[in-house]
Amino acid sequence: MDLARLCAALLTAGLIVAPASASVAREADPPSTRDFGNGPERNEVASLTAPPVSVLSAVSQTRPKQGYPRQHRLPLPPVNAEDRSIKLGLIPYHGIAPKLNALQAASKRVSAEVVGHSALGRDLYLATVTAPETAAEAARQDKWRALIEDDPRAAARDRELARNYKTPVWINGNIHGDEWEGTDGALRVIERLATATDPATAAFLRRTRVYVTVTNNPDGRIAGTRANGAGFDINRDHATSSQPESRAVRDVLLATQPFIMLDEHGYTGTTLIEPATPPHGQNYEYDLYIKHALPNALGMESAIQRLGHAETQRADIPFRDYAPGDWDDWPPIFTPMYAMYQGAIGHTVEVPLQVNRGEYTSQPVAELQRRSAINTQVVDATITATLAYADKNRASLLAGQIEQFRRGWAGAPSPGIPDGFVPGFGPEDRYSTTFPRAYVIPAGTPAAARLVNLLVDHDVRVKKALRPFPLNGKRYAAGTYVVDMHQPKRGLANVMLEAGRDISALVPQMYDISGWSHRLLWGAPVDISRHAAPQVASAPVSAATATGAVTARKGQELSLTLRDGSDVRAVNALLDRDVKLTRADADTVVVPASARRQAQDVADQFGVRFEAARRTPGGTPFTKPNVAAAVAADELFVLREMGFDVQPVSTALLNGGATLTGIDTLIVSSGLNYTQLNATGRATVDAFLAAGGGVVTRGATGAAFNTATALLPATVNAGRGDANGVVAVDNPGPIIGAGSLPNSFVYSPLWFTGTGFTVEQRYATTNPLVAGHWLPTAPGAGGPAQAAGQPSIISGTSAAGSRTVLFGTEPLFRAHPKGLHAQFARALYWTSS
Repeated sequence: MDLARLCAALLTAGLIVAPASASVAREADPPSTRDFGNGPERNEVASLTAPPVSVLSAVSQTRPKQGYPRQHRLPLPPVNAEDRSIKLGLIPYHGIAPKLNALQAASKRVSAEVVGHSALGRDLYLATVTAPETAAEAARQDKWRALIEDDPRAAARDRELARNYKTPVWINGNIHGDEWEGTDGALRVIERLATATDPATAAFLRRTRVYVTVTNNPDGRIAGTRANGAGFDINRDHATSSQPESRAVRDVLLATQPFIMLDEHGYTGTTLIEPATPPHGQNYEYDLYIKHALPNALGMESAIQRLGHAETQRADIPFRDYAPGDWDDWPPIFTPMYAMYQGAIGHTVEVPLQVNRGEYTSQPVAELQRRSAINTQVVDATITATLAYADKNRASLLAGQIEQFRRGWAGAPSPGIPDGFVPGFGPEDRYSTTFPRAYVIPAGTPAAARLVNLLVDHDVRVKKALRPFPLNGKRYAAGTYVVDMHQPKRGLANVMLEAGRDISALVPQMYDISGWSHRLLWGAPVDISRHAAPQVASAPVSAATATGAVTARKGQELSLTLRDGSDVRAVNALLDRDVKLTRADADTVVVPASARRQAQDVADQFGVRFEAARRTPGGTPFTKPNVAAAVAADELFVLREMGFDVQPVSTALLNGGATLTGIDTLIVSSGLNYTQLNATGRATVDAFLAAGGGVVTRGATGAAFNTATALLPATVNAGRGDANGVVAVDNPGPIIGAGSLPNSFVYSPLWFTGTGFTVEQRYATTNPLVAGHWLPTAPGAGGPAQAAGQPSIISGTSAAGSRTVLFGTEPLFRAHPKGLHAQFARALYWTSS
């Protein structure tokens, strides 16, 4: 059956929404709300009203032990009349659980469960729609899913699998809280599939499992914010996994292994449907992706056209319609791009008509509800068209997922794709990489354990050597971790561990970040073996070995070197227990022998290592700093994660009478403009600085604060606002430089010139950009060539005695560069002492 006939059959069965009986007059397209990486998460001050919740998705804990339906009575959240979705005529968060409970009661095709919690502790729901299965049938499906990944050659030969494996499709709704309609459109599809009585629907569900994470961001849905309750954009977190919402959908993805997934967003004026523009992630099996992503996008475009609205008569398909760099799929931080590494054909869908932000408050309720109704129909239509496409192309999608995992196991080269492979494919779309044979991660540090656990959590295969072994002229100890790149998800392993690529010359701009590297930025030593895998007995790793230890003899003073955020957490935990600590230098803390038990406790808790302190005279006693911070949400999150007590401040709060009494250090990176302070706010800041209070700044806002208050005599130089990536640095300084990594991360990079300060860190003297996108602001200005060799972090003391550190880098960016967190903490300890 061709696609047109299949869609007609599904229309008859009620699986496709019929066109509207009357078109709606087209309005001018609202302005795009695309986030190019410097959106709210970089500019808003946020506070955590609850700590992040540790999530282990129920669907990933064990293999299925029951069939379908797997119905659970979902607990009902309290009714919230302030839920921002209500005004739009959409379902409030508190209405979702009753709706799913009712559908479970009405239909054996629907299963619902809680698969995690939001940053503020709200339930995350997964709804599964499929024909009933016995426990044996479900176990067989699960066995086949594992076979596809673990032994793709055998899966390709399994005729019963080819006939009877159910097509998995995953829909992710409402990942951005103020882009609501993905939830409502998905619920329409669930209800229609659940209640249809025709043979076509029954047959379809015997062949298919439809998985829906109904709202990925209940905190934001209720509050009407893009971010979750911790102030994070979840759709930027998939390579970092700092947020419970991203961890929950990661686990759903691993448990369901979909052929296709949709991430439903808004609002771009015209419906936008990926595939995206170049640059395409160089670790993709892009030929397997684009052969389905483009025709499915065209099918979704046809589906929204059939709705009959003037606003839905075309879609923007970036691969077809946009210039390179306008809407790329380069980084693995977005849900669909991350899903591609897990074997799915991933699409972002942006519904057209804006109802959030300024429109939410300025438009009449009737107009908002009209727009939301159309947007909901668009979600419904794109999901339904995708289900039709997946059903028709089931055999090819199955073969493609098997082939992706086969290439990984075989160590096949990155695919070569000819021009015209799909309409419009050309040289500008051709990105590939050379996969190394293995990565080797020496054990014994919290950074190594953290990295290994992240890889394992993302289904990257890691092994632990059972004996010492040589490789490439170096000898490694037993217990060393090995990432053999002959594995099914080698693309995901490589995108996390490789350095990346400088793509500045290839495209004029990028949608979001262009460089990242867990190997270079997470603090763990990682070696690359280009051509050989270790020949040593090994065992698969399910969790990294504990690394905490106290190695000094009893009665000796202990020392801890501040190289990692875990070291900082341990120090702050000891200070919270009133242990009297001293600092031997900027990066070494000394613990008295009498606190050995407390040191052992925090060593076990945080994986840090206490060694015997060298006998040095004196030492500087210190206490945990009291910190006030005008910072972005990601920075606040990291500071609190490291155990600092932080009082949020801003221009508005200080103008309103907030004090800095008892504060040791003021952090300024976002939301505090000295020139906009009123008399009250300025007097507060001036008094703090006059008393010698410490200051740490980051970025343009922090540099402007330094200039306005004349703390350090530095001239600030700025790169292009969207320049970002991994940079090479030198670390000559005694405070921040001590023990810092040879790489850092920048976004809107700064560098400092002048005299009268200490250079803590410099950009490398040759081109400092290792990976990312950094073009000059003008010919010969603002580029990496101008930043080369210039100070990126400086320290000094003001005339009034304020110890000050200025960062031109981004050490806390989205909680990602974890190997840089300790350098920021060292700045806090020094400026507060």
